Amino acid sequence: MILAEGKPLLKIWYLMKKDFVAKTLSEITGAIYDSVFSDEYAKADGLMQRLDPRVKMLTILSLLIVTGLARDINILCSLYGMTLLLALASRISVFFFIKRVWAFIPIFAGIIAIPALFNFVTPGETLFTLVSFSSPHHLGPLLFPKAITITAQGVATASMLVMRVATSVSLGVLLVVTTPWVRLLKALSVLKVPDILIMILAMTYRYIQLFMRTAEGMLLARKSRQISDVKMKEAHGWIASRLGVLVGKSYRLSNDVHLAMISRGWSENPRLMTDFKVRRIDRLWLVLTGAVILFVILSG
Repeated sequence: MILAEGKPLLKIWYLMKKDFVAKTLSEITGAIYDSVFSDEYAKADGLMQRLDPRVKMLTILSLLIVTGLARDINILCSLYGMTLLLALASRISVFFFIKRVWAFIPIFAGIIAIPALFNFVTPGETLFTLVSFSSPHHLGPLLFPKAITITAQGVATASMLVMRVATSVSLGVLLVVTTPWVRLLKALSVLKVPDILIMILAMTYRYIQLFMRTAEGMLLARKSRQISDVKMKEAHGWIASRLGVLVGKSYRLSNDVHLAMISRGWSENPRLMTDFKVRRIDRLWLVLTGAVILFVILSG
């Protein structure tokens, strides 16, 4: 109840902003929580979770290719709407899904899409005039006209880019969130990915989580023994030293794990206890995605 009030919550936010150790601990804990939360969605009894991972991977890759080739904003919006429906059918929280997708969009929008709005990048019909000059100006290779405007063609280009990125990221998130990591890696064999690379990816994913929890424990131990506020410079130095310790631990642990695997007869061929099997729902999904791909191709 106390956290729901404005002032205590603002105070906690201010202290975290001031305390670099607490902020780092909070971000690591949040990353671990998001990872566990994603695993919970992969275990849910939804549409995408029931599909064979090989079929799911191939169809989503096909949809990604079609998304990249689509030239109509209405088609892209329809494909994005389809990803939202699939998220609902897979029992994924729409808020979680949208937040996870649109967290990446501003990066692309800021670097590529926003400059495409202006007439010195995308000439066309003027919608808004932002700045007017007495004469054209040069800035390096760019020639700025007498007026910097936002054009209709620029808005269309930026919208196409944003929707294409949003749809592509949504499809990728659907694949990752609804498939357990081990089964997703095994499905990579369909794409003829070498077994040793799949093994490296599996070990990397497993031990990234382990070292995140180790870092969380180190930061929590430091925070629990802290009596007074620590200066920012001192906090930065301490975290940098702990990163060095963590690198040393990871190096020693990698040798120990490798020797343990060899002593137990590791043959460099990863195996999974469960086998994949194409069922009726997978055939229906293939027909559905095939129809969607054909519709997009015929619609240009």
